[in-house]
Amino acid sequence: MRNKNEQKIKKRKTARRVLAVIFAVIVLFIGITTVITVIGLNANIKKANSFPEAGSRDITVENTSDGVWNIYSDTGLKVLQLTDTHFGGGWMSIKKDSMALNAVAAMISAEKPDFVIVTGDVAYPVPFQSGTFNNKSGAKLFAELMETLGVYWTVSYGNHDTEAYSFFEREEITEFYEAYPHCLMRKGAENVDGWGNQVFNIVNSSGMITRSLFTVDSHSYVDNDYFGIMWKYDNIHENQIEWYKNTVESNRNHNMMKLYSSSIATPLGDKLVTLNPRSSVFLHVPLSEYKDAWNEYVENGYSDTENVKHNYGVAGESGKVVYPGIYEDNFFETMQELHSTDTVFCGHDHLNNFSVNYKGIDLTYSYSVDYLAYVGIYKLGSQRGCTLINIDENGEIEYSAENYYQDKYTSHYSKEEVTMQELGK
Repeated sequence: MRNKNEQKIKKRKTARRVLAVIFAVIVLFIGITTVITVIGLNANIKKANSFPEAGSRDITVENTSDGVWNIYSDTGLKVLQLTDTHFGGGWMSIKKDSMALNAVAAMISAEKPDFVIVTGDVAYPVPFQSGTFNNKSGAKLFAELMETLGVYWTVSYGNHDTEAYSFFEREEITEFYEAYPHCLMRKGAENVDGWGNQVFNIVNSSGMITRSLFTVDSHSYVDNDYFGIMWKYDNIHENQIEWYKNTVESNRNHNMMKLYSSSIATPLGDKLVTLNPRSSVFLHVPLSEYKDAWNEYVENGYSDTENVKHNYGVAGESGKVVYPGIYEDNFFETMQELHSTDTVFCGHDHLNNFSVNYKGIDLTYSYSVDYLAYVGIYKLGSQRGCTLINIDENGEIEYSAENYYQDKYTSHYSKEEVTMQELGK
């Protein structure tokens, strides 16, 4: 009996020692990775602060309310769309974050835009790839870089910016961004779902709105897909659509009042500024019409149809190819009804870079920046870049997809070697 008790005591002691060793290893691992994270993050912040100013034009902006900004210009606006920058901010993503900083800085420095719009997933706090749950770290890398470059910017949130398991919610990240002088992101319209539902009106010296740029929160995962492993994404909510509709009508009324209360009915350039200002929408998750349009185009043998006109680009994603929200909404139908929005820009599906005109509205994917989220994507280059958007003095829009590995994008630091893969094959 005594031997059995001694054996039990011995086993317990052994178990305690094993647990103690495991606990010590865990504590040591956490300590080491924390130190590496802090050192790596500080090094990348220092790098973000090391780039020269981009030298864009000195434009005037005015915040008229939480949901509305006026950007004053008689010569139009140059906008750069970035998407899915995916700054990890953790110990596992230090090198890839550095690459992303270099890419973003190179494109902005070369193009010298007046305004940068990021259509979501600035941060990527997925711990098994970034090494952290802290989504503010990735957000800080981007914000510090943009402040160094000295260019106005805003964000339309994506699904990764605030994960269910990450430390900070959209409200907290928005408040963090607001502290940066060049950031124009705000909470957005009151009593509207999401954060950053805003409109940026380009206004000329006569007070006429020449074009409006809408940013819309496309939210995150739904239907109990808390961690996004089933790709179940939300849609634009009804009160967001109502806000969009009311804003378009308000802008139309604004231009009518300006026209009839003054003597400004004279041509600006070659054309009159329209009483119904044209507009563009920026969001992260594509509308379901992206999928409808691309499927119709493919089913017609990759040829235009009555509804679909191919502008440029390919779909490089596999599986469903286009991954929109899983529910129905009438956002696209509302755009058609109001005859204001002629262009929609999204991100989300990193390997899709196509642009099509569907039933009179251009639906466009931007090149992504991502070095982190897709396995091995840091070694590939055909999908990486930006969308360059030029808006003239009358609100007319032209845009193009620009790959990062063009010679015009000279990097302040060395640019990595990549394979330019063939997408869509």
